[in-house]
Amino acid sequence: MSDASAGDRAEARTNGSGAKSAISPHIASGNGSGSATGAVAHAATGTHPGGESGRVAAFFDLDKTVIAKSSAFAFSKPFFAQGLLNRGTVLKGSYAHFLFLLSGADHDQMERMREYLTKMCAGWDVQQVKSIVAETLHDIVDPLIYAEAADLIADHKIRGHDVVIVSASGEEIVAPIAAALGATHTAATRMVVENGRYTGVVEFYCYGEGKVRALRELAAEHGYDLTRCYAYSDSITDVPMLSAVGHPTAVNPDRALRREATTRGWPILTFSDPVSLWSRIQTPSSTTIAASVVVGLSAVLAGAISYRLLRRRP
Repeated sequence: MSDASAGDRAEARTNGSGAKSAISPHIASGNGSGSATGAVAHAATGTHPGGESGRVAAFFDLDKTVIAKSSAFAFSKPFFAQGLLNRGTVLKGSYAHFLFLLSGADHDQMERMREYLTKMCAGWDVQQVKSIVAETLHDIVDPLIYAEAADLIADHKIRGHDVVIVSASGEEIVAPIAAALGATHTAATRMVVENGRYTGVVEFYCYGEGKVRALRELAAEHGYDLTRCYAYSDSITDVPMLSAVGHPTAVNPDRALRREATTRGWPILTFSDPVSLWSRIQTPSSTTIAASVVVGLSAVLAGAISYRLLRRRP
């Protein structure tokens, strides 16, 4: 299912009084740039306010497009080991329902999953989540990166394109992976945090049309011409994102997306060779990773965690 860079997160920027910036809270930028310039309307039409053609970006979904499985699923074990999840929570009957939804959820089902997840995560300590992800990132993600995806990202960077990871997973998971990949920016799901803990409220759900909103806001801020941009995803739920750019590509598509891509004449790629990413590129320090991490969990998390933990615990 479809689901950040190491730079300053736009939503974390504050002024001298500690007030949040006006930038959309779910977008992180690798260059620490300031508030958005130009209107979203210009991004939608693919031009700068001055009328000239804009810059190019490649937008990548994360799960099953860049990495070989769900990023939230991958981190379920350390979350459980560190006490964020307990046996009672995992064994609740509702998790069996999430497993069913995970195999083929429509929009309404995904919304119900999101609501349950936010309640489950309410009260979690932000710093603890950041630390767990930073400490376990290399061991967990190392075997999952598709070589083909890493090569494609490198090719876009050589061509002078920005690389953006756009994922329904939470920023705490997406940000470090994207930083390791050398992504320029990222957009991901974010939860509201107060007094260092999740409130149980989702501030932005980076899913479906939400991804299009993120693309357009990034385009307005950074001058991307979406008609010249690229997008890659495995899921039918990302058709809005794929349709928003001039060069969409289906990667390891599910059946519905394969049919859609075939109908529309979109290219279809197959990635099948996970490799050790850390042996190919320089990785960020734990401090850098922690600085780029923002709390927020994807709707995939509940089903993924239950599947892993119910198998490993008697």
